[in-house]
Amino acid sequence: MRVLKLSLAFFFLGLLNITAQESRVPAIIPQPQEITWQEGEFILPERAVICYGPNAKTSAEWLQQLLLNTNTETYSMKGEDCRGFSLEIEESLKENLGAEGYELKIEDDKVSFTAATEKGLFYAIQSFRQILPSALEQGRLNEEIRLPQVTITDSPKYEWRGSMLDIARSFFGPGYIKKHIDRMALYKLNRLHLHLTDDQGWRIEIKNKPELAEKGSMGAVKGGRSGYLTQAEYKEIQEYAAARNIMIIPEIDMPGHIYAALLAYPELNCDDNANLTPKRAIPPGLFHGYEVGWSKFCLDKPEIYDFVATVLGEVAEITDGPYLHIGGDEIEDERYEEFVVKADSIVRGLGKTAIGWEEVTKAKVDESFISQRWHGKTESVVNVKIIESICSHFYFDHANVEGQKLTNNWCKEDGVSLRDVYDFTSDNKSVIGVEAPLWTEKVLSDAAADNRFWPRTIALAEIGWSEDEDRDFVNFTKRLGMHGKRLDHLQANYFRTPEVEWNSEKGEGIFSGYMPEKEEK
Repeated sequence: MRVLKLSLAFFFLGLLNITAQESRVPAIIPQPQEITWQEGEFILPERAVICYGPNAKTSAEWLQQLLLNTNTETYSMKGEDCRGFSLEIEESLKENLGAEGYELKIEDDKVSFTAATEKGLFYAIQSFRQILPSALEQGRLNEEIRLPQVTITDSPKYEWRGSMLDIARSFFGPGYIKKHIDRMALYKLNRLHLHLTDDQGWRIEIKNKPELAEKGSMGAVKGGRSGYLTQAEYKEIQEYAAARNIMIIPEIDMPGHIYAALLAYPELNCDDNANLTPKRAIPPGLFHGYEVGWSKFCLDKPEIYDFVATVLGEVAEITDGPYLHIGGDEIEDERYEEFVVKADSIVRGLGKTAIGWEEVTKAKVDESFISQRWHGKTESVVNVKIIESICSHFYFDHANVEGQKLTNNWCKEDGVSLRDVYDFTSDNKSVIGVEAPLWTEKVLSDAAADNRFWPRTIALAEIGWSEDEDRDFVNFTKRLGMHGKRLDHLQANYFRTPEVEWNSEKGEGIFSGYMPEKEEK
């Protein structure tokens, strides 16, 4: 259970001057498991050594990069117990803190980072980053920096803390994806699920099926962007994410939501396009609508499995992580269960673990399969691990507040509020984590995507990391409000949730906190 302590002197100072207390006690999100604030300060010196132990060199480089915008001149070296900064990997900590836990200690003359792995050290550095002035996110700060002394012992609740970006309905390229990865890393999220294919567009290059990119990528929802990721771009994004302890989860949605592939390879359709019901588009026509559930492979054709094996084989080859997402939602067909069992087998044959939307568990897939629950109504016939993405808590295509323009409301009419996200709990022991999807049929720009992701993604990060009994919405909103300037400096076009007292005003800093969108005509 989380421990939060302040010295008596510090406490009485806070009673006399709340503003001073808030400026002295940084707002760390997610809430650490144990945190003790103490009297005294650590003043960043003009020069400092970053000492690192075996296998901690990369973490030392991250810390040195973080300190570049301060007045501290640093150099790194192998060693122990330096005055300044020390990073150590102690494998014995894994038993109590796991692979992602850490200890962070700021004393009067030293800042120590300790973890069982470099992942843990990375997260310790992110907590330290949140203790530093937010202005450092934007550029150099030419002033003395004083930090409160603190001891933190921390580890996550869930192993899966994910964000999903749909780049199929409207395309988002490497630049935006990398920005999103940077912001995810700050809040200790570790999975980025890319929805790469849907009726509107195919967004990943498959070299053995070139027309998927050449033709299938040309579509998008009305007003949205077309395009695709080359395999080189995908690998670059993956490497960028991995450096920040984020795993890319690619999704090839099938056997439904597949019109972009059917457009590129019409032979995958049935005679007279009988698999398109209703016929909202017919090859070679593009599809620009919002509707789903009307396209599917012609499941009577055995050759579709050659196509599936080719596509999944190439995606598996360029994907470093152990997972391939095969979609599997919103389709009715008498051969559906046969298809998903075969697709699961293909994935396992490639040395990967299959993930799918919860409908897949109507079939007897392998026990290694991971179900992504989005409505919670599927009667599963298998006992598998679960990622919680329940739409009433996690669908960020829905409004931040009731009545917000250009948002969906089919799952929850009044939107998915910050509190809706934060109040999610689960006592299901099969749950391995949480993930919030952003579907983009009405998200047509980078600014709009930011507005839907943030700050709700920060609430997601806390429920994925912190234990239920340690969470308090009022406390969270107070800490979140202190992140307004940091989000401004990160150039995040976040939604200024009304119940949060933000520490920045609209238009303050280098980037406005909210940019209203024009309503689609």
